[in-house]
Amino acid sequence: MTEKDHSARGEAELSPAARALYARITRDEPVGPDDAPALRELVAWRLVIVDPDRPGRPIALDPQEAGRRRLDDELRDLAARAARAAAIPDLSDELSLHFERAKWRSGSSSEFLAGPEQVAARVGEAVGCADTEVLTADPVGPRGGARDDEARDRDRAALARGVSLRVLYGDGARDDPAAREWAAVMSARGARFRTLVAPFQQCVVVDRRQAFIADHVGGGGSPGPRAAAWHVVDRAFVAFVAEGFEDAWRRADVWHGDPRRAAPPDGTGLTHRQREILIDTAAGVDQRITARRLNIGLRTLTKELGGLRARWGVTTLAALAYQWALSPERQQTRDGDGVPR
Repeated sequence: MTEKDHSARGEAELSPAARALYARITRDEPVGPDDAPALRELVAWRLVIVDPDRPGRPIALDPQEAGRRRLDDELRDLAARAARAAAIPDLSDELSLHFERAKWRSGSSSEFLAGPEQVAARVGEAVGCADTEVLTADPVGPRGGARDDEARDRDRAALARGVSLRVLYGDGARDDPAAREWAAVMSARGARFRTLVAPFQQCVVVDRRQAFIADHVGGGGSPGPRAAAWHVVDRAFVAFVAEGFEDAWRRADVWHGDPRRAAPPDGTGLTHRQREILIDTAAGVDQRITARRLNIGLRTLTKELGGLRARWGVTTLAALAYQWALSPERQQTRDGDGVPR
């Protein structure tokens, strides 16, 4: 179909001239040069055909059949237009992601880092220039490989310059021999490690001036500075990220690379779960939140609290929190700067 035919198809109705011409053609009247526009309409509607040997005597076709074909064409065109219209929001969302990333990349507050190599390079550059402090939160913990070796060299150099280094790992790091060895070596050099059972966000904060956070804009893929990430230098947002780290740090357990300690055989010591319950109780955390965090039921939590109250011979949670605060086991959780957890 030609461009003119498409243009004719765009007309909702036949023009009066085309209708009059169709009536003349059915009466076998000749067609003149002045009838050319109307004739094009009729051909586009497939109401007539033109015999090249007799161009002045077009042949009229059945209007019922022509109308059905025209209706089919219009319905197909309508369906195609509806499909194109339905795809517009998805296309806009897809392209908006690139636009937003480009906008941030060209600004002064955030930069998108697309891959692990770029992330590792930028984090290494930032930590290599750190003056006072580096905060690292990694729920997964060390993964091994060349990038971890580079990160360890970078952290050793930072400690040698007098930079304070705090590292927060997920609780599973205590079961990793390589992670235990690394934590023991670096703790001896002045780094401080803690582990946390509850989920927390992955980040790196350098001197409270810049942060590296997981890419949540893309809505998929591996999180955190190991894959795609954002380099943020906005002062307010970096402070927000640092406070998130501090909140997780306060709830975490001090770790010097020692393996996970089981409860003593005589049952006089505290299990890891009991310690978590006591920490939350002393902090005034709602019991439902504690139970959900530890993946236990309220009945199990109540039973644990009953056993802990009996252990110290108290009847209230306030008294239990007081006894826990004064206990030697609680004092053992103080870190190097004397601030209790």
